[in-house]
Amino acid sequence: MLAFLAPTPTPTRAAAILRQIFGGLPASFAFRLWDGQEVRVGPEAPVCTAVIKSPQIFLDLIRDPSPYNFAEAYVQSRLDLEGDLFQAMDVANAVEAVRVTPLQKLKILLSLWRR
Repeated sequence: MLAFLAPTPTPTRAAAILRQIFGGLPASFAFRLWDGQEVRVGPEAPVCTAVIKSPQIFLDLIRDPSPYNFAEAYVQSRLDLEGDLFQAMDVANAVEAVRVTPLQKLKILLSLWRR
């Protein structure tokens, strides 16, 4: 693919997208972005934190925010998980309910080019 056409998300835009996609879930967890910014979602204190190591990992996960893709990124050491891994499984179960329509994906992709 033409790398120069790929969007490069800013941490601020990535945080907004994460809140948009995961903010309605009943599970409480957090993301830590590549710049150290923490993004909390859910009604309570987070039980675990997914550490997104780079903008590219963020883009890969947002394309298909499924527990499988998060697990694959974790196994490949592209994503770290901090906190109680057993409670992280409850979070993974909640994440299974996330559905991002093609139109939402397009809007998210287009929003990554905004500054």
